[in-house]
Amino acid sequence: MKYKSHSLILLTLVILVFSCKKDLLVKESSFVKSHIPGKYILDAPKDWWHWGMAPIYDASGKLHVFMSAIPNAGSWSKNSKIVHYKANSPEGPYTFVDTTFASKTHTYHNPQISQVGDTYVLVYLLKSIETEGHLQEIGIATAKSIDGPWIESPYNPIIKASGKQGDGANIVHASNPTFLKDKDGKFRIYYKSITDSYGKKRHREISLAISDYIEGPYKNYPDNPVISYAEKALDIEDCYAFLYKDMYYMIVEDRKGVKNMLEGHPIPEKEIKPGGNRPGLIYKSEDGIHWERPEIGYKTNEQYFGNKLARTERPHILWKNGAPEYLFLACHDDDPSAGFFVKIEGWIPD
Repeated sequence: MKYKSHSLILLTLVILVFSCKKDLLVKESSFVKSHIPGKYILDAPKDWWHWGMAPIYDASGKLHVFMSAIPNAGSWSKNSKIVHYKANSPEGPYTFVDTTFASKTHTYHNPQISQVGDTYVLVYLLKSIETEGHLQEIGIATAKSIDGPWIESPYNPIIKASGKQGDGANIVHASNPTFLKDKDGKFRIYYKSITDSYGKKRHREISLAISDYIEGPYKNYPDNPVISYAEKALDIEDCYAFLYKDMYYMIVEDRKGVKNMLEGHPIPEKEIKPGGNRPGLIYKSEDGIHWERPEIGYKTNEQYFGNKLARTERPHILWKNGAPEYLFLACHDDDPSAGFFVKIEGWIPD
C-alpha cells in the first residue's frame, strides 16, 4: 500500500510538472492559424533594394504599397526614401508610381499607411543623415488622395528622440511607428523606443503617444513603455497595432527570443541571433495599454515556404471592407524582392 501511495504521489507530481510546462507554452494564435502562404513580390530595380511593404486599397479597389528603397551602395540610415507602387491585386504585377519622400538632409524609412475618413495617413521613421544611428525620430504626413500631394505635419518630428517619459527615463530613440484611431476618437502612434532606464544597456521596447488631432502634437503616454522586456535584456520591435471587433491587437517582431524566455528556457545571450529569425508575436488588449500574454502572430519564411531561414520582419495588414485580408512581411535574404504576403483566411478572433 505504501509503495502504491508513493507511486501515486510521483505520478501526480509528474502530471503537475507537465501541466505547468504546457501552461508556459506560447501558443499559436487563431490569427496565425488563418494564414495561407502567398508569394514573394516587389523586386527592386538594379542597384537598389526594397524593404517593409505598407499596403492599402484606394476607393476604386486598386492596391497601393509604400515602402523603403535603399541604394545598394548606401545605407538605410542615410539614403532611404519612401516609394509608391500600385497593382490590381497582391500577386501583382506592380507599377512604380512615384517617390513619395526623399531628401538630401534626412532619411525616410519604414512607412505605415492608414486611412481615417477621407484622409490618408502616412507615418514613418525620420532621421537626419548627420546624426548617429540610434538618434531616430518619427514623422507623419496626410493627403486627401493616395497619390498625394502629401503634407508633412508642422510638428514633425512628432515624436522626438529627446522626449521625456513619465518616470523620468529619456527616450534616446523613436522609430518604426504604427498609427490608429482609438475607441475614444483620439489618435495613437505606437513605436519602437529605446530608453536609458538600464544604463548603458539599451533595449528595444514599445511605447505610445496620443493626440487629439492626426497631425499632432502627440504626447507620450506617462507610463511608457507599454510593452517591454528590457529587464530581461530582450528586444521586441516592428510593431503593427490595430483595433478590430472592439479589441486592440499588436503584432511585433520577437527580436531576441521573448517566446523562449516566457516558456522557461531562455536562449543564452551569446547564442541569440538578433533580427526576425524567429516567429513574431501577437498581443491583445481591451484598452491598448495593458496587454495580455502574447501568442504566435506570424511565422518565418522557412515555416511558410520551406526556404532557407531569413529575417522576416515589418508586419503590415492589408484591410478590405473593415476586415484583415492579407499580411505583408518584409524578408531580407538573397531574393531581390521586398518580402512576401500571406492570405488571412477566415480569422475569427478568440
